[in-house]
Amino acid sequence: MELIRTPKVEHVRLLDRSSGQRKARVGTLYLSATHTIFVENDPESRRETWVLHSMVHGVEKPPATPSGGQLILRCKDFRLFHIFIPQEKDCLDVHASLVRLTRPEKYSELFCLSFNPSVNKEEREESWKFLDLMADYRRMGVPNNLWVSTPANSEFRVCDTYPSQLFIPKSATPTVIVGSARFRSRGRFPVLSYFHQDTLAAVCRCSQPLSGFSGRSQEDEMMLQAVMKANPGSDFIYVVDTRPKLNAMANRAAGKGYENEDHYTNIRLTFIGIENIHVMRSSQQKLIDVGDMRSPSMSDFLWGLENSGWLKHIKAILDAGVFIARAVADEGVSVLVHCSDGWDRTAQACSVASILLDPFYRTIKGLMLLIERDWVSFGHKFSHRYAHLDGDPKEVSPVMDQFLECVWQLSEQFPCAFQFNERFLIAVRAHVYSCQFGSFLGNCEKERRDMRLRERAHSVWPQLWKDRAQFTNPLYQAELSQSQGVLRPNTTPYCFKMWKGLYNHAQRPERPPPPRQSPAVRGESQQLGQELTNHKEGPAGGPAHHHSGPRQEDLHTDGAANHEAQSPEAKD
Repeated sequence: MELIRTPKVEHVRLLDRSSGQRKARVGTLYLSATHTIFVENDPESRRETWVLHSMVHGVEKPPATPSGGQLILRCKDFRLFHIFIPQEKDCLDVHASLVRLTRPEKYSELFCLSFNPSVNKEEREESWKFLDLMADYRRMGVPNNLWVSTPANSEFRVCDTYPSQLFIPKSATPTVIVGSARFRSRGRFPVLSYFHQDTLAAVCRCSQPLSGFSGRSQEDEMMLQAVMKANPGSDFIYVVDTRPKLNAMANRAAGKGYENEDHYTNIRLTFIGIENIHVMRSSQQKLIDVGDMRSPSMSDFLWGLENSGWLKHIKAILDAGVFIARAVADEGVSVLVHCSDGWDRTAQACSVASILLDPFYRTIKGLMLLIERDWVSFGHKFSHRYAHLDGDPKEVSPVMDQFLECVWQLSEQFPCAFQFNERFLIAVRAHVYSCQFGSFLGNCEKERRDMRLRERAHSVWPQLWKDRAQFTNPLYQAELSQSQGVLRPNTTPYCFKMWKGLYNHAQRPERPPPPRQSPAVRGESQQLGQELTNHKEGPAGGPAHHHSGPRQEDLHTDGAANHEAQSPEAKD
């Protein structure tokens, strides 16, 4: 609160440009430690707009006009707010406060660690037990006589960015594990990500080898041999380097690089060509610029979309997943996936492949577990990639955005194969950025343990599960062959679409994630579901109940001002 110079400004005008609003609303602006709140003066509606500070990407201050100062709030969910403040001094104070409030410098300033909802200790602890990764490995049939758990990384001794619980080939000795880790960037040696019970092939992940131009490691070569032996039906493995080959070759000059097929017998090395985080950051910004165009012509829009290169990158990630899934399901060959450090492109490729291979990950609970495994547990750099703290802007990149968009593109091709709708994907994305819960804080399991997150914050997954009624796809049919088997998407260019539900707010009537599902949408979903049931094609898995408990703090919300009959001051 000491960062707030002016907590309340009256006679402010707010224009929500992203919703297509043409006329500014007049009301009072409040600044709290966690939210910017606008309450409309109209006594009939008293509509509120809440903006969570951690969802603000940037605060711009254009030159003052004769009618006062103005601010532009650009949000991480692509909403755009224009604020007009009568007095320039007030405008300067609000701007200075927001610049600091939207750029937290330490974790303790983040919403989930500064806000303490009325949930008791037992409920908080239970929220972290909602997902059980070991139960999902057991569902895959692991451990077994091919893959076993290893204590090598207990207390994060071998690799501090990996989880403490890992599965490795049964034949890999402790000496091989340690030697392989020393020869891999950041110590991220080959471990199991997904096991396919039908073919006994596995998807494994690691980081690039420290091979340079001529370096080699006997232990690392033995580790890859052990991965191959853990699949009795194949005499080789694919090594999928998700980088463009030129990028991988450039890394050799720094003593890193890729596997030399002369040293690693029984591997087939394939380069996929997914660009690095800097290319992706620039590409998404160009895509956002397309969405910001006012009344663009068709040629301007299409040129902007093509110039961004965004869909080309989405296609590259999907192609990586398709290659891995075909190798595992059709050829019965295990695949080892890596990029540079094994926490960006590697996470994308492994998780897309899992969704193609396993119908369970196309359910709401399954996607939660997949994200928890391949992203949270295996050490994706959430705090750096999504600017949770004020840091190096070159570390920011929309890696998770791209994975979620790949899932959305698949759901467009297979509308009955996914239990969840696009609202669920957008809600997950919003929570990745929002720091409203503790699930996506920190860059690895060790960081989260050292921060004592389970004692200080709540997990997002139980909340999303409670709200699953609004995230359920009424077209989902679990018994369909396309839902049960391996998905085989068409990745020719004409099959890709722009995800307007995420990027184009002006055309979207509802702003996910909503605090409650609107009655109109809920009624329509129920009607669709009933019609499908009547035709014996209804959604499987039993009814999902809509959560009508206490309102969670909104990422962005417009609503009546009489929520719980509290004023904005009383809410903080």
